[in-house]
Amino acid sequence: MDRLDAMRLYTRIVERRSFTLAANDMEVPRSTVTKVIRQMETRLGVRLLQRTTRVVRPTLDGEAYYRRCLAILDDIEDAEGAFSGALPTGTLRIEVQGTLARHFLLPGLPDFFTQYPQIEVVMSESDRWVDIVQEGVDCVLRYGYLRDSELVGRQLAMLDHLTCATPAYLQQYGTPADIAGLAGHRMVGIRSITSGNVNPLSFRVGESTQTVTLAAALSVTGTESYLAAIRLGLGIAQVPRFHVEGDLASGALVQILPAFAPPPVPVSLVYQRSRQLSPRVRVFMEWAARRFDDTHAALPD
Repeated sequence: MDRLDAMRLYTRIVERRSFTLAANDMEVPRSTVTKVIRQMETRLGVRLLQRTTRVVRPTLDGEAYYRRCLAILDDIEDAEGAFSGALPTGTLRIEVQGTLARHFLLPGLPDFFTQYPQIEVVMSESDRWVDIVQEGVDCVLRYGYLRDSELVGRQLAMLDHLTCATPAYLQQYGTPADIAGLAGHRMVGIRSITSGNVNPLSFRVGESTQTVTLAAALSVTGTESYLAAIRLGLGIAQVPRFHVEGDLASGALVQILPAFAPPPVPVSLVYQRSRQLSPRVRVFMEWAARRFDDTHAALPD
């Protein structure tokens, strides 16, 4: 294995925290991984990795070498693409919240593959917050506000939200005319995976935001279960408009309190702060931004 391939293998080990997972990603035997790392450490005269029975972590020297390897590999990929005029190639690993994938990304992927036929996309779907480095993901399409300082995000869109319920629910509990009218109502709770808390309902009142927590017979962590519970009439809920456009058009759901709409929520494409953008991630980011624009998501000011 030449030095560049050894660098690629080493960066994968650091990102995956595992010899076995890195070997699978690079499609080489695990014995080759062990041999290459031993040769690198001998040549450099430093220990690069700390190995335990459960995880592999870089030493201080290993972390510094990892960052240098990333810069070198990204520069080579950029240079070759610029001078050869070649389109980006390779595997792009992305994590997407499931409903964003189905509504925004998947319908447009045939166009993406027409433009970039040599990129293979490995897409995972989840509502949870993903550890990009640990799980070997190039970028994540995230819904909500960013919290991790180790990540960089490009905001692609602001998604409009609304408050809604079924006609049967409103017939039983009444239709509130204002926020005070929510007293005695019930909501379907969406529970934060990270904190375990049920998120309150949020309403824009002038320039400020007012939150209200109602009794919830059911609280869930998954988007699909949340939408199903709303459609079953289990309470008031707040959702991105794109989730329920069909329900609103058919009358299955009714928007309430439109004068106090929830604040819009950003959608961002997130990647590691420590990494330069690879050509694959860069072209995907630009395509995704156009995709959200084309599907009429409300763009940020």
